[in-house]
Amino acid sequence: MSLHDPDTKRWKALALLCAAQFIVILDTSIIGVALPAIQADLGFTDDGLSWIFNAYVIAFGGLLLLGGKLADVFGARRIFLTGFGILAAASLVAGLADSQAVLLAGRALQGVGAALIAPAALSILMRLFGANPAELGRAFGFWGAAAAAGGTAGVFLGGVITEWLSWSWTFLVNVPLGLAVLAIGPAVLRPHPCIHGKVGIIDSALVTGAIVAAVYAIVTAEQVGWQSMQTLGLLSGALVLLAVFLAMQASSRTSLLPLRLFRAPGLAIGNLVMSLLGAAWIPLWFFLNLYLQSVLQLSAFGSGLALLPMTLVIMVFMVRFTGPLIGRYGVKRVMVTGLLALSAALGLLASIPADGTYLASVLPASLLAALGMSLAYIPITMTGMAGAAPEDTGLASGLINTTYQVGSALGLAIMVSVAAAQVTATSPETVATLLGYQAAFLGAALVGVLASLLALMFVRSGGTATEVAIG
Repeated sequence: MSLHDPDTKRWKALALLCAAQFIVILDTSIIGVALPAIQADLGFTDDGLSWIFNAYVIAFGGLLLLGGKLADVFGARRIFLTGFGILAAASLVAGLADSQAVLLAGRALQGVGAALIAPAALSILMRLFGANPAELGRAFGFWGAAAAAGGTAGVFLGGVITEWLSWSWTFLVNVPLGLAVLAIGPAVLRPHPCIHGKVGIIDSALVTGAIVAAVYAIVTAEQVGWQSMQTLGLLSGALVLLAVFLAMQASSRTSLLPLRLFRAPGLAIGNLVMSLLGAAWIPLWFFLNLYLQSVLQLSAFGSGLALLPMTLVIMVFMVRFTGPLIGRYGVKRVMVTGLLALSAALGLLASIPADGTYLASVLPASLLAALGMSLAYIPITMTGMAGAAPEDTGLASGLINTTYQVGSALGLAIMVSVAAAQVTATSPETVATLLGYQAAFLGAALVGVLASLLALMFVRSGGTATEVAIG
């Protein structure tokens, strides 16, 4: 069979890729309910406890671009399986940890594994389905649904595992999952030609250092202050490293991020809008969860149940409707409609009352937000990867994943600061808390509106899924 023929195992491969997406997203949400138990066993402070999240996010976001380049140079299948080997080993380390340092090291290594898996998986998906626009839309639907399922499953599994087993199993559950992927992967994933280029050590160090410094500054700014020397110094250092990195890319023949990539139609605007989508969506999920628990007094597990309809809407729409809608109305119309729906939902939540109820105050807005996300995510991803040459698909997928992660971290950090600014010495705590949530929702709504306007102005009109087919 020629490498240009349709892969007869492509749907089995897609199932494996969706499982990988599910696991990567699962790792970001499964430990939330387990944090109090981890704190009790290992003695984390409240600030230290946040680093169980931060260690993963910094490694994941900081290495995604490098992971995409490695997938292009050494082959997406090889990097995909290597990532799962690292993820399984790191999960074993974290699950068996008996100290804070070992647990944080395990979490960081999990982020390294995920940074290899995510861009390689998306690159494989594009190679499997990119030549068939109808199948590509459907494949992206399953891909997006797997992410939504992973986020909510993490809440459920975290609560169940912590209550009936122990917090260790929130990490150890990845070991059998990772071994299963390593066993099945070689049989269903077809190898593709890789480019015989080089991964520059200096280039990689510069861009990874820039991203890590920026993400570290963002996630710690709430504790040390946005105008502190630490935050300003790290952000300035990140800009300097990024400037040096871009200067090297312009003059290097074997660059990590070829600047020609940005000549691909839609790549720059797709990545910008994707970063804003993350900056609007993650604060919605974060503060809505807090509202359910602190205002409506639901348990963590009850909050997960309350968010289940959102996940179901995202899964159903991404699998059944988003692809056909893109085929009929084009990428731009579906994208802008989704972003406006998400912005409207955040606007509704900005007036959420202290005496609200789930059915009246939360469910309608959350379903509208889920509809918006299910319509926006896939066309933005398509736009961000549109026009990338086959040898650059891993790099393009690493870039789109990176912008989403960095946008999410920045958006959440800013909205947390906005919410905290509502607390005054004279305000009752409950009033200030609710005002903070409302302000955060309003800020995220404005981010969504900005994303809508940018998409409306700069994404090409009339495009359908055929624009993202790769040759």
